[in-house]
Amino acid sequence: MASAPSSSSTSGTGTSTSTSGTIGAGVGELHLPDTTRQLVKILVAGPFGVGKTTLIDSVSEIRPLHTEEHLTEASVSVDDLAGVRDKTTTTVAIDFGRISLDAGIVLYLFGTPGQERFRSLWADIAHGALGALVLIDTRRIDDSFDVLGLVEESGLPYAVALNTFPDARSYTEEQLRGSLDLEPDTPMVVCDARDTNSSIDALLALVEYLITANAAHGGPAAAAASASADDVAASADDLAAPAGAEPATGAAGPADGTGPTPETW
Repeated sequence: MASAPSSSSTSGTGTSTSTSGTIGAGVGELHLPDTTRQLVKILVAGPFGVGKTTLIDSVSEIRPLHTEEHLTEASVSVDDLAGVRDKTTTTVAIDFGRISLDAGIVLYLFGTPGQERFRSLWADIAHGALGALVLIDTRRIDDSFDVLGLVEESGLPYAVALNTFPDARSYTEEQLRGSLDLEPDTPMVVCDARDTNSSIDALLALVEYLITANAAHGGPAAAAASASADDVAASADDLAAPAGAEPATGAAGPADGTGPTPETW
């Protein structure tokens, strides 16, 4: 992997991950609908403190499962809190959530631990996954290299979501893609993991990429390719906004707890 970019340029700033969205309140139906025709396991990966738990909280239609434990003095030498000084808990096994798309596709979301000491769990958690959404904190790009390496070694196709923080430096798309050593067709989006619409859009970017890739190569999700990208994308507003509500658009400030609508590069 290349090193982190050394100069700032143009890109918007967003808000930090601290609170979850509204769908993760456990109000969805526990059982799968009869219209379900494709179950897809997705990994939500990324380094320690990047916002994986928050993203799953913000989109899950069922009450998310978390395996959070409090950070103690015993972890001081192994858990680097640079950039996440306010973090008091960490995932020690998995996070789990579920989200259903209108095209009959149901995503099972598995959040992975971000520390090196949990690396032995990776193969078990990744088993059967179709792809991964890798969250990146541009303040700590170097921390992302090990996770990206694991995803690439496993052969999983993936999309990158830049979880924006207000004190993050600005970089161009070219700088970020070069630093992360991304393939030209790897999706890269900007998101706010606390915001439901934003997080769903990041997942949809991955799903559309998987549908296209599997249709082209006849992979295990080729059956899902009959659902067009338009059908998949149309589910975003229905999932994220209450009935009768206007879809969230534009950029909102930190005061109301939401972030910018993601842009895809």
